[in-house]
Amino acid sequence: MRRVSIEPRPYHTKLVQSQGLVYTLNAGADYWPDDRYYSFTTEEIELLIQAGKDVFQMCCDAAEAICRDPTIMTKKMAIPEFAVEQIISSWDREPAWGSVYGRFDVCFGGLDHPDERLRTPKFYEFNADTPTSLLESAIVQWKWLEQTGHGNDQFNSIFEDLVKAWKRNLEEAEKVLGHAIECVYFTASSTDTSGEDAINTTVLIEACSAAGWNTESIFLQDIQLSVKDQRFHDKAGKHIDVIFKLWPWEWMVEEEKGEQCFKDMVNIGEHAKSGEYVGGTVWFEAPYKMLWSNKALFPILWDMFKDDPRGKWLLPTYFEHEAPETLTKFCRKAIFAREGADIILKDGEKVIQDTTTGQYGKEGYIVQELCQLPKYQDAKGNPMYAVLGLWFIDGDPSGMGIREDATPVTTNTSTFVPHSISDGEVTYEREAVPTLEEIDRALTMTEEEETAQYFDALSSAQGLFPEDGRPYCIVRASE
Repeated sequence: MRRVSIEPRPYHTKLVQSQGLVYTLNAGADYWPDDRYYSFTTEEIELLIQAGKDVFQMCCDAAEAICRDPTIMTKKMAIPEFAVEQIISSWDREPAWGSVYGRFDVCFGGLDHPDERLRTPKFYEFNADTPTSLLESAIVQWKWLEQTGHGNDQFNSIFEDLVKAWKRNLEEAEKVLGHAIECVYFTASSTDTSGEDAINTTVLIEACSAAGWNTESIFLQDIQLSVKDQRFHDKAGKHIDVIFKLWPWEWMVEEEKGEQCFKDMVNIGEHAKSGEYVGGTVWFEAPYKMLWSNKALFPILWDMFKDDPRGKWLLPTYFEHEAPETLTKFCRKAIFAREGADIILKDGEKVIQDTTTGQYGKEGYIVQELCQLPKYQDAKGNPMYAVLGLWFIDGDPSGMGIREDATPVTTNTSTFVPHSISDGEVTYEREAVPTLEEIDRALTMTEEEETAQYFDALSSAQGLFPEDGRPYCIVRASE
């Protein structure tokens, strides 16, 4: 794993904007700087894949254990009692369905890193409910590779796998609903002004459409709870059978209509004698994701697997009140904290970083053995810390995105840096970097033209319609 400095492509900010990355200026910084990338060997990618598979299986085992002892949810994970039944019910589905994606945050410096501790991937947490950076991970960084040629391949089959995931999951949902799904709704909050939620939701919409389903967007605030039947409808009064939400469950349960979501789920699959569907709404991601997106998962994982050979991928992690006195170097996190907020890194009495905002914490804290990210330097000698985002689509490792920050805690002012694989066969065809005229043309396209080009970009980046049917990702092809 190497951080490589390069010359950025001309007009790179406008270029990635033309590819859909509208949130390019992040707190005054360039979210996609285009002047560096991370290079991995196939061996390193295969190690990350194996580690991810192991940790995912441990997460499954932990979910099973928690569902068999649900008091853990209410007493240790700050989950309300009214959500427990549907968490267990959604977990117990056979075959499993209701989850499309998730992203682990991983600390790893490469197999040849001078610090031996950074040669083993360590998993910080699981963004299992509402992970973002989909567009840049799935599409934009692949286009970067095609246009720059910096590497032979990339660990990235994200969009292709999303299409397959929607197809499998919605086919299973139709069996339970008892009818064909006429439309899959997608929702995010109207309060997001950056465009990040809208773009990430759009990627999921495009994948669902490519899988063969009709889709419709609706703001979270526009979902109606019918006074007549206490079911969820769109603004036109049409029942919402299936919906994906880019809104975390821990916020949903605090909403005025939150508890009714869970009451409504009890009736999924019910029909009147006339055949009319009178049941509840299916929500993606499934309620059991409340177990995995919760930072309290990792003390449970450590307790269950610290003596397991797979425990090498985990950091010693405890509920704050159960942490041993010998743990003096640690990271303290609020259980529901997001975007690097309300975290304290300590080395003995020294505070390395404190991002306390007071926004999170009433739900409790965990402490995790201190494991700082690998530190690099930018062109000016300033420190940069890189965290790996390991994407899982429908339960399998699917790709990676890397974010950098100037501080050890990755915050919402981080930048995105593409990656590539240095060895093995070249798995793509080079394409020219667009001219300024072509970029401006893309930025002023009509909606119909933009949609057509977007699908072209998706099929090119992800091999949705490969002429030879060959998997484009070298790691995938070797499995």
